[in-house]
Amino acid sequence: MTHSAHPPGLHILLDLHGARDLDDAARLESILRAAARAAGARVLGARFHRFGDTGGVTGVVLLADSHITVHTWPELGFAAVDVFLCGAAQPDLACDHVERALSPTRATRTRIARGS
Repeated sequence: MTHSAHPPGLHILLDLHGARDLDDAARLESILRAAARAAGARVLGARFHRFGDTGGVTGVVLLADSHITVHTWPELGFAAVDVFLCGAAQPDLACDHVERALSPTRATRTRIARGS
């Protein structure tokens, strides 16, 4: 088996505290689609669901390069975003876009090299 110097994928777990507009599924889908484009990834499709009138949102943007997901808790001002990209796509650019759009008071990134 041959191993390259770089892992095949990078998975960034993005925790956003004090974020806004976390109950708007259409806006979150737009943000994640734009984040994928900013990273250089190709969007294949998306599915988003809002839980009740005041509930959070769960969503996934399926990419040729993997996926970006979001799960929100508006009552806590918290969003958990997973950005998993492979190849030449740049996951940090996707995270930057999401952070700018949701304006959290605090953001934490955990980086996981997949397949290393």
